This record gives sequence, C-alpha cells and structure tokens, in this order.
Amino acid sequence: MPVPVTMNPMVTDAVTQSNLKVVGEAPAIAISTLYQSMAHSTGILFQNAVAAQQQQTSLAQAAVNQGIMQIYSLDTTAAAGATEKIGQTGTADSLSSLLTILNSFS
Repeated sequence: MPVPVTMNPMVTDAVTQSNLKVVGEAPAIAISTLYQSMAHSTGILFQNAVAAQQQQTSLAQAAVNQGIMQIYSLDTTAAAGATEKIGQTGTADSLSSLLTILNSFS
C-alpha cells in the first residue's frame, strides 16, 4: 500500500477557494455570454432589415423610372385619343341601363 502523502493545508485551501470561485462565477459568465449572443443577433437583424429596405428602395426607383420612360415614350396625340375612347366606352349605355332598372322598381 502506498504511503499517504500529506498536503500542505494552505495548498488545499487555495485549490478549494479557486474551485468555489469558478463554480460561483459560472452562472454569471453563462448569462453574460447569452446577453452577448443576443446583442450580436439583434445587431445582425437590424443590418438585414436596413439592407432589405435599401433593396426595396432601389426596386421602387427602378419601377418609377420604367413608368416614367413609358410615359415619355408615348405619342401624345395617340395617347389622348386612346384615353378619350376609353373614357367614353359604355358610360352612357351603363348609366341609361341603370336608370331604366331603377325606374322599373318605382
């Protein structure tokens, strides 16, 4: 049987204190790591939101640009004639039909 080695009580006390310190600080370190992760994730979330807004703005500007290009590419007389035809199509017929139907209920 081996001979038991006696340890200096100061060494055992130092090791015990450092172990207690590690065990006591573990929850605080775990929570702080969790908070750091959440802050980092929130920062990335906001960065992605800003990037998406920038892309949507670019798409909206491109759509407006295309619309304006189409407006300027139209011949004004042809567009005025087409608009007049569209505006007059069936309006009088629809109103007279509606008036006839309403009069039939009286």
